[in-house]
Amino acid sequence: MTMLERLGLRLLHRCDPETAHGLALRALRLGLVPLPGRITTARLRTELAGMRLDNPIGLAAGFDKNAEVLAPLARAGFGMIEVGAVTPQAQPGNPRPRLFRLPQDRAVINRFGFNNAGMDAAAGRLAARPKDAVIGLNLGANKDSADRAEDFARVLAHCGRHLDFATVNVSSPNTERLRDLQGAQALTALLEGVMEVRDWLERPIPIFLKIAPDLSDAELAEIAEVARAAKLDGIIATNTTLDRDGLTSAARAEKGGLSGAPLMEKSTRVLARLSQLTDGAMPLIGVGGIASAEDAYAKICAGATAVQLYSALVYEGLSLVPRIAAGLDRLLEADGHASVADAVGTKREEWL
Repeated sequence: MTMLERLGLRLLHRCDPETAHGLALRALRLGLVPLPGRITTARLRTELAGMRLDNPIGLAAGFDKNAEVLAPLARAGFGMIEVGAVTPQAQPGNPRPRLFRLPQDRAVINRFGFNNAGMDAAAGRLAARPKDAVIGLNLGANKDSADRAEDFARVLAHCGRHLDFATVNVSSPNTERLRDLQGAQALTALLEGVMEVRDWLERPIPIFLKIAPDLSDAELAEIAEVARAAKLDGIIATNTTLDRDGLTSAARAEKGGLSGAPLMEKSTRVLARLSQLTDGAMPLIGVGGIASAEDAYAKICAGATAVQLYSALVYEGLSLVPRIAAGLDRLLEADGHASVADAVGTKREEWL
């Protein structure tokens, strides 16, 4: 991290977290953030559900909710970028304050509630997206929707032609009863609608499912079976947790989803269990607590084909991306792997 980036982060941390996030997006739009460009090596190049990635390091949904900074993010070194969540209609989300830093825990709690400008605004920006990046959209449902399952399909139908992949997000803890859609019957019906729309697209794209980390083994087995039956292209493990064990920061009791370093172990164990349940036949994307090359490598060795991060950027800045890429390349080489694919699942048993 450069002195300039360290100073910038220090100044941002003096602001309310949501205000600071808005300032970070504005700095990206104005070209004030140094960006490394595309990052790749022969060892880092990755294939995920038919998509060719420069590297396996993705940006998780939530950073760019409204697809406002696609061009600069395409130059930030990520192998893939997921924006959103986007709902059919614009909605304000939950009242502020709704974003909290937990610096002693290197974590974040949010209870945004799918605040976004709606699918019309997102589609317009996605239509002008950089063509040399891999860009996906996190699909959401409106809080007051009469048919939340249909909302996911509507957003995909409206925006799908501009995307490389889409994610069904039924795992946010900040929209009441949304996680109920992870049950087998409700999830099966929801995915049927989404996959039908996907098949109507002129260029069908991979569909992923993002799940919560707070699921039992039985619930994970159920989801794995539903995902296989629906012919999903992959599972993203995991979203934020409601668990607060071991936290020390002042904001630890705030309601919402916890992300960042405390989630690393829990989410990786879920990932490894899913890898076991799917017998490596379905690509998995590991998310939760990644703040170093070692963290990313652990996810890959536990069963992830690719990884995503977000919360660590609050503390480490965007220079974290090239640092992880360089470190991951070295770790793969040290273990004798010629590619990311060679390392996937090689240490899964250590997490079970």
